[in-house]
Amino acid sequence: MDFAFTEAQRDLAGLTRKIASAVPVGQQKDRHGSGGFDQTLWTDLARAGILDAALPAAVGGGGFGLLEQCSVLVELGRAVAPVPFAQTVTAAAAALAEFGTSEQWESWLVPVTRGERTLAVALPDTGVPPGFETRRTAGGLLLSGAHTAVAFAAFADGILIPARTEDGDAVFLVERERAGVSVRAQQVVDRADAALVELTDVAVGEADRLGTGMDVAEWLRLHATVGLVAQQLGVLERALELTAEYARERKQFDQVIGAFQAVRQRLADAYTDVEAVRLTLWQAAWCLTQGSGGAEEVATAKFWAAEAGHRVAHTAVHIHGGVGIDIDHPLHRYFAAAKRGEFALGGATAQLRSLGALLAAAATT
Repeated sequence: MDFAFTEAQRDLAGLTRKIASAVPVGQQKDRHGSGGFDQTLWTDLARAGILDAALPAAVGGGGFGLLEQCSVLVELGRAVAPVPFAQTVTAAAAALAEFGTSEQWESWLVPVTRGERTLAVALPDTGVPPGFETRRTAGGLLLSGAHTAVAFAAFADGILIPARTEDGDAVFLVERERAGVSVRAQQVVDRADAALVELTDVAVGEADRLGTGMDVAEWLRLHATVGLVAQQLGVLERALELTAEYARERKQFDQVIGAFQAVRQRLADAYTDVEAVRLTLWQAAWCLTQGSGGAEEVATAKFWAAEAGHRVAHTAVHIHGGVGIDIDHPLHRYFAAAKRGEFALGGATAQLRSLGALLAAAATT
């Protein structure tokens, strides 16, 4: 594979950084601790053409795909931007573009690319079955179940629901205003927007289903996971930069702490971790875009995002000392975001179990 970025990736990343960094982290009014998402930033991204640029031309997008989406997500992670790009674009909109009908494109994709509607995805953690299932009645299919801490669901207009059916796992698109849908806001570790989604006998039909005869749920999980890894890379990358800058300025015993061997070793280990996330991310994203499997590569990338997320986040706090535990300091945003990214869609142990199962299955075929 070629690790060199395309011109489109560089341009989208640069534009995203310019927009997302307009207000420095820590100075955004009412963005931390209040939940929700930054509607102003989301609108700015839509106006700049970033939301639709990374979608296929067939659905009115710029003709780009997952690699370009990951470039955008890295920059959003660097700014710990509270916007649902990974959920709405990389996961939901991309799945609609791949498997949706023309009616679903018109009802959802067009408004999403304009920044008028957002979508959430109620994905279970790796290795965990869906929390929803369908029941066939004389009047049709009824969808019931629950999922906690669904990212950006509190403000989403629609939710993609992976569910167990009599024919295997399927994915349904359900409007939040539909009868039987309950969405209740929750507070999570980084105080971002999240909600408990509960469905009680929600009527669904073929018009609500994404694709047939294929594992849409697995496709959705793989792409959503890669999106989260890309965002985690941005979080860790910027956290390490801030920590290195602090180590060059903070003095103890008449010299900068970055001169101490113990501090230098922690920073070197953190750099290695960040690079591991970077390399495994782009390998996983490339495999998915090439259609050459990708499940093993995605599990590997998410393992590193989780493992490195833990180590780099704690290294950043330790080197900052007392400043590192100040919840009003910008570093705390990165620490909290890294911890949430560590466990989202399954932590390091879950990824190793998934990877082991994949390797074992490959060895017996």
